[in-house]
Amino acid sequence: MSDYHINVFYSEQDAAYVADIPDLEACSAFGSSPEEALAEVEQAKRAWLAAAQEAGRPIPEPRYRPAIYAR
Repeated sequence: MSDYHINVFYSEQDAAYVADIPDLEACSAFGSSPEEALAEVEQAKRAWLAAAQEAGRPIPEPRYRPAIYAR
């Protein structure tokens, strides 16, 4: 099974790095560095999946893939 895509970007508004998983609704995390945001979102992903499983909600398949434009 492939894993979920994770976006990591800097948010001027939040003055922090943000990591989010588009396939998991509202699964995101902040950090003072890209590495910290990534580590935090990995924890959030595990918690999201565990909560969904406990609640009997369906677990979405990894589907999101960013568009890559070559020049």
